[in-house]
Amino acid sequence: MKIFSDAEKFSLIKREAFFTALALVGLIIFWLCAGFGIADFDLKFLHLPLWIWLGVFGTWFFAIFISFFLSKKLFKNFDLGGDNDE
Repeated sequence: MKIFSDAEKFSLIKREAFFTALALVGLIIFWLCAGFGIADFDLKFLHLPLWIWLGVFGTWFFAIFISFFLSKKLFKNFDLGGDNDE
């Protein structure tokens, strides 16, 4: 594991927080479009409207995808501890 200086740690933390907030905004937009955006269409799957499937389960799967992407591609594993970590 690479050792980062405090300035690099804070920079990484800010970057991860920014992308997490951006992911939340993207998830909310997806939820609005999937749940409310297609509510006017009369499409059904297993006797339930498509907006229920996309608004509930689609949002859930999209959140899992975003979390997986963030953890594998953007987040770095580093020690947050200080000098006296014993």
